[in-house]
Amino acid sequence: MSDEVKPPPMTDLNDMLPQRDFGECNIICDALDLENELAFRAALDLIHPADFSDQFEQLTAEQREQLIARAGDLITADVLAELEDEIVEDILPLLPAKQIADAIADLDNDDATQIVEEMDAAQREDVLDRLEASDRAALEASLTFDDETIGRLMQREFVAAPPFWSVGNIIDHMRAAGDDLPDLFYNIWVVDTGFKPKGYVAVSQLLCAKREQSLEEIMSGDIVTIGQDLDQEEAAYLFEKYSLISAPVTDDAGRIVGLMTVDDIVEIIQDENKEDILALAGVSDAGLTDTALSTVKSRAPWLFVNLLTAILASIVIAQFDFAISEIVALAVLMPIVASMGGNAGTQTLAVAVRALSERDLTSQTARRSIRRELMAGLFNGVIFAALLAVIAYIWFGDYKLSAVAFAAMIVNHFFAALVGILIPLGLKHAGADPAVSSSVFVTTVTDIIGFFAFLSLAALFLL
Repeated sequence: MSDEVKPPPMTDLNDMLPQRDFGECNIICDALDLENELAFRAALDLIHPADFSDQFEQLTAEQREQLIARAGDLITADVLAELEDEIVEDILPLLPAKQIADAIADLDNDDATQIVEEMDAAQREDVLDRLEASDRAALEASLTFDDETIGRLMQREFVAAPPFWSVGNIIDHMRAAGDDLPDLFYNIWVVDTGFKPKGYVAVSQLLCAKREQSLEEIMSGDIVTIGQDLDQEEAAYLFEKYSLISAPVTDDAGRIVGLMTVDDIVEIIQDENKEDILALAGVSDAGLTDTALSTVKSRAPWLFVNLLTAILASIVIAQFDFAISEIVALAVLMPIVASMGGNAGTQTLAVAVRALSERDLTSQTARRSIRRELMAGLFNGVIFAALLAVIAYIWFGDYKLSAVAFAAMIVNHFFAALVGILIPLGLKHAGADPAVSSSVFVTTVTDIIGFFAFLSLAALFLL
């Protein structure tokens, strides 16, 4: 009797996969170290597309190339839609045109447009040639609009019906349309013969209505439309103001041509807030693909402007060098007065820029807002002027020097509040973005006023 041949032991894939918490590590990075292709694919198949995108962004350029070479098919439509624009631009040349075209065909028009605009001209033409004529026409129409306009960002798929259709008609129509419907929608738009929106029926309301009821009977006529040339920030304001879930986008003739939904608006609000915060600091976003050189190029111009403004403040100081040489204590207290005014001006500036973006600070409310900020600046000036005067007297034992510091601190706080609100208002009136350049002007003015007020008062009363 021959010896029984035993089969080789089976390998458990779980023993080959990285045993780490999804939330604390980069599973893709660990998987790239696996030589077994079966285990490699099994590890990546476990990751949700949103998590895959986050972890993919954290890889180096070499690791991204390695992943695409081994499993490029995992860069699906859902993954591309979640990736940052600079990462998409970086990897598109590594993907076949057919794969990109298939992914674009699965995406809503707004997400597809964002991907297409990251391609160079040759690749874009190659990808567009592989799309169906209707998809290509929709994308080309979106690309004709300026960046950050609703025509560029809207989704062109929506559900519309005439007012005389019944609930049963529209339900049967949507069932027949199947995959041609948008992936996510909230309202059925009721349109007239000119395809102009007359009202809407919420999907939840549609499900509760009787089949024989007409859309006109149950529709709401209280609609807010958005022009296709409207800036995305204005559209976000309308969504916030009217608590919208979705809104129809209309052309110049008032015909509905697309749709904006709240998920797109949330992304716009986040982008705009991030842009304003960075602009106040005089910097641009440092993306994962940015180099040190590109970061320097984006920040150096504003630092150069700051250098020039600092020279202006130094020129003011130089005019009173005789006073500083006579009373050394001035050099000790002078930065305190200037820095306190700068901080006070920055506080006012931040509130003013935010109020402008929220449309709370308008020509009707400007006078009241200016008066409020001036009173707040005056009160804060008195409080901290008194504190500085006490400190100066304890430190130097000179009541005249304390009085000069007291007066200079009040003057600087008052003017800091004034310029902190007037500069962004003036830039807004001139058509400029107040978030971009206000901080440079406010800091310059508060420094100059702080130094001038303190040193001139000192020269007048102490020498």
